[in-house]
Amino acid sequence: MRRLFPVTDQTSGPRSGPTAPGAAGPSAETAPADGEWSLDELADAYAYPEGPAVWLRANMVSTLDGAAQHDGRSEPLSSTADMRVFGVLRGLADAVVVGAETVRREGYRPARAREAFAARRAAAGQGPAPAVVVVSAGLDLDLALPLFAEPLVPTLLVTGAGAPAERLAAARAAGVEVVLAGEGAAVEPARAVRVLADRGLRRLLTEGGPRLLGQFVADGVLDELCLTLAPMLAAGSAQRIAGGPSRAVPDRFVLASLLEEGGFLFARYHRGGHSAE
Repeated sequence: MRRLFPVTDQTSGPRSGPTAPGAAGPSAETAPADGEWSLDELADAYAYPEGPAVWLRANMVSTLDGAAQHDGRSEPLSSTADMRVFGVLRGLADAVVVGAETVRREGYRPARAREAFAARRAAAGQGPAPAVVVVSAGLDLDLALPLFAEPLVPTLLVTGAGAPAERLAAARAAGVEVVLAGEGAAVEPARAVRVLADRGLRRLLTEGGPRLLGQFVADGVLDELCLTLAPMLAAGSAQRIAGGPSRAVPDRFVLASLLEEGGFLFARYHRGGHSAE
C-alpha cells in the first residue's frame, strides 16, 4: 500500500509525506513504508479524532462507474486490501450502524473481538468489539439470527416510537435492546446519532446501505466518508453509495488522505469545516 495524498516531495519515495492540515494519520517520521501495512499502521492512519463529542464515519465501496453493489451485494467489489481496511475501521469503532436491508442482504453477524485491537480498545475505554446497531422502521428482522441471539456485545435495535407494536414487543421479549429515535415509525438520523452518543457510543461507523447513508447525508450528520474506489466497471442499474432525499445545497467534503493498493483507491473525506484534530 502506498500513500498518494497528502502530497510532498517524499510521496513517491520510500516513505510517505507529512499529514495535511486537519487530516489524521502518521507524520513523515512515522508514516509506514510502501508495501503491506500492518494493522497498527492502518489503525494509526484511520484513527478517530479526539475532540468531537461524536464522529460519524461511513465506509463504502464503489466501482468506477458508481455502482455500490453487484447482484445486490458489495462483496464482489472488494479486495484483500479493502477487507483489511474494513476490519481496521471496525476495530476502531464504538458501534457499527447498519440498515435492516443490509443486514438481510449481507448476512450480518456479530462483530468479533480481535487480539490485534485489544490493547488499543482497552486504552480507549472500549469494549472487546463494537456494538452492531441496526436501524429499522418496520422491524422485519429474524431475531433468532446470531446477530441478535449470540452477540459478544449486545446488538442495539434503533427504531421509531411508531414502529409496529407487535414487532417492538417481540424484539424486547427476545432480549434485544430497543432504542427509540423518532416520533413516527421512521428513525430520525440526527436524533439516532445523539441517542447513541448519549450512551457513550461516539466513534460511529456506518456501513450503509445506500438508503441509510443517504439519510445521514440528507440530515447533515455525516462527518467523514471512507470510500474505496474499485478499478471495475459494472454498468447496470446498481445503487450509488447513497440514495434517498437530497440536500438543498450539496455538502462540500475535503480530501484528508488517499492510499492505493492493487489499483484500488482508499480515500478519506471530511465534511467541509470539520477537522480530525
